[in-house]
Amino acid sequence: MDTILLVVIIAVVAVLAVAGLLVSRRRGQAPPADRGAGATRTAPPAEPRVGDDAATPTAEERRTVEDVALPAPEETEVVEEPEAPEIEVPEPSAGRLVRLRARLARSQNSLGKGLLTLLSRERLDDDTWEEIEDTLLTADIGVGPTQELVERLRERVRVLGTRTPEELRALLREELLNQLDPSLDRAVRTEGGVSDEGEERPAVVMVVGVNGTGKTTTTGKLARVLVADGRSVVLGAADTFRAAAADQLQTWGQRVGARTVRGPEGGDPASVAFEAVREGIEATADVVLVDTAGRLHTKTGLMDELGKVKRVVEKQGPVSEVLLVLDATTGQNGLVQARVFAEVVEITGIALTKLDGTAKGGIVVAVQRELGVPVKLVGLGEGPDDLAPFEPEAFVDALLG
Repeated sequence: MDTILLVVIIAVVAVLAVAGLLVSRRRGQAPPADRGAGATRTAPPAEPRVGDDAATPTAEERRTVEDVALPAPEETEVVEEPEAPEIEVPEPSAGRLVRLRARLARSQNSLGKGLLTLLSRERLDDDTWEEIEDTLLTADIGVGPTQELVERLRERVRVLGTRTPEELRALLREELLNQLDPSLDRAVRTEGGVSDEGEERPAVVMVVGVNGTGKTTTTGKLARVLVADGRSVVLGAADTFRAAAADQLQTWGQRVGARTVRGPEGGDPASVAFEAVREGIEATADVVLVDTAGRLHTKTGLMDELGKVKRVVEKQGPVSEVLLVLDATTGQNGLVQARVFAEVVEITGIALTKLDGTAKGGIVVAVQRELGVPVKLVGLGEGPDDLAPFEPEAFVDALLG
């Protein structure tokens, strides 16, 4: 019995010893048997507290507030408001062609000199007259006007016996003027009207033409001509199919203080034209210039749309002028364009561009004869004031040198 009690006591002691050992290991303590005489107990790291530094602070010299330099302010870019463009004062339109005569003469001189040289020959036989005819045809005067001009010259030289250079020049000048018909009214119609309700209406000028003829530039230059003559102008950028057209026209307008009405790219041209006329009425402007898209004369649908623009504009009042812009360098092809445009809208005047860059000034005669409408404006260069009212006398004088 005593033996059994002893065994139980030993077992209880052993169990207690094992339990104590397990608790000691859980607390990170090594069992007493593993500790040597000189061993030290490492305390577990304390949990960090709020506000404690990660590292032990080192002793350093403390600075006062005055010693601490403030950061330099960041440099910021100052965006200045764009200044309004300076309004230019265009050159008066009166006498422009006379002042530009020398420039015109340089390109047309070969025609005038060639004719005078042929007419000054001692013997004017059939071969000479044929050369004169070829010279006129080369200048794009056209077959009909050329034959008529040559017949009149032959008759007058034969009857009058005109032979001196001065007499021949005077004779040729007279006949060329007859072909240009100085009696035609070449003034651009910029006089407004009054509605049935007694409200003043501005004159509306539509500018039409094929791509590449200088139509938008001509519209901008015409605005300068009108402003120089004391007219107030509103520009309508109805060429919505060419992204740069509205920007280009607006730049022209800003130079002379003219407002430009424009719409979204690819928008309805008739809507833009309608709004431009309405703006002109509200602003009591003298003239509204509508720049239309450069229609290719082979595109029937686009040509029909041009007719629509005119009809929509006329809901607010009549269109005073329809100017057809033609490139003088295209020659007889320009007549084909003119015929098609005349079928869609009633052309009232012609603006010939690039006349300074060609010796084919006879296109003036040909296009007038073809359409029965006068050439009213001519472009003689790239300068802003190089658009001039057409004056037959000054033109013929430049033609003959």
